Amino acid sequence: MSKGKENKPHIGIFGRRNNGKSSFINAISGQDIAIVSDVAGTTTDPVKKSMEISGIGPVILVDTAGIDDEGELGQKRIARSLAALKTVDLAVLIITHNNFGNFEENLISDFRDYDIPFIILHNKSDIEPLSLRNRELLSETYKAPLLDFSSLQPENKEQVIQVMRDTIPPTAYKKASLLGDLLSYGNLVLLITPIDIEAPEGRLILPQVQAIRDILDNDCVCVVVKEKEVDSLMRVLNPRPSLVITDSQVFLKADASIPPDIPLTSFSIMLARHKGDFENYVKGTPKISELKDGDRILLLESCTHHVACDDIGRIKIPRWMNSYTGKKLEYDVVAGLSNLPRPIKDYALVVQCGGCVITHKQIISRLKPAIDADVPVTNYGMAIAWMHGIFKRAVAPFIKTDANAEDYL
Repeated sequence: MSKGKENKPHIGIFGRRNNGKSSFINAISGQDIAIVSDVAGTTTDPVKKSMEISGIGPVILVDTAGIDDEGELGQKRIARSLAALKTVDLAVLIITHNNFGNFEENLISDFRDYDIPFIILHNKSDIEPLSLRNRELLSETYKAPLLDFSSLQPENKEQVIQVMRDTIPPTAYKKASLLGDLLSYGNLVLLITPIDIEAPEGRLILPQVQAIRDILDNDCVCVVVKEKEVDSLMRVLNPRPSLVITDSQVFLKADASIPPDIPLTSFSIMLARHKGDFENYVKGTPKISELKDGDRILLLESCTHHVACDDIGRIKIPRWMNSYTGKKLEYDVVAGLSNLPRPIKDYALVVQCGGCVITHKQIISRLKPAIDADVPVTNYGMAIAWMHGIFKRAVAPFIKTDANAEDYL
């Protein structure tokens, strides 16, 4: 399964083997995009399928293996199905033949643990409809939408889609503005974007493109400049910028070049506020100063990319952290949403990238084990700002909109 690269709402389809999860996807989408068989266990690993849902837009349907799989291999399939919980914004629990027991109860417990809204779908209702007793019991116990459905005779398909539309959180598909609450009509925003070995050939990186689009959407003016030209530009730029956003790697240069009365932040911190755990980042970042010899740091990248000789996450941040702390530290780097190489409690700090290619839900789920284990978390941009002595300035533009985060400054 391609993990976590689609920045679209994810809808996970869960249930026992042969409950018709793949058939449900085909019925809802109106096309044969999932393999269907009467043999239990046909779907072995989570498989992603794209479709469009009116009112939501493009979504990713995640077809998972049966939660009741058996044997050593079956347990591995179940583990992968449960791992999909880290990516989904809405879960559809499919039951059949009025069969509801420990498998379903445990799944719902997991849904709630990951704060995933869910609906219960009684499939194959053309063979056996949901009993009145089970309807009343499940509705009363779980307070979740509950519907009969037949993948072979999907007469109420539109009703099911409407329930999915009503249940998925709007935050999963309605994109909040990155900077709208900081800007007023006609403001000028200056973007400092180094063009170095890590910059993609012939284009800007995604956070820079996202910032430009958001600035324009808010009826503001965007000026883009490399760090070498900032000083000469600032001497003639009129009006003065209402906000400056820099690549974290040139924070010191930007801090020196931009007058202190002009708000300054980074693309990574912008994304941290937009889709990360901003409050916990602010709380966890100062822990960098408390690291000790032998501490292990976990660096989380949201994407898999070619590693350049001066890679920000794998090379620069460890180098800066070693220099700043003066300690002998160990580092693990995990790309995408892959499994961690060791238990989360083995880490003294978790450093998450901006997460431009994954969803808010995926980042929050990715950080959840660390938060639950009281392992401090931070973000690339915040960590760099802290180690360069400009943390308060870098987060200040967003603190006024996040009263809770202010408590940790």
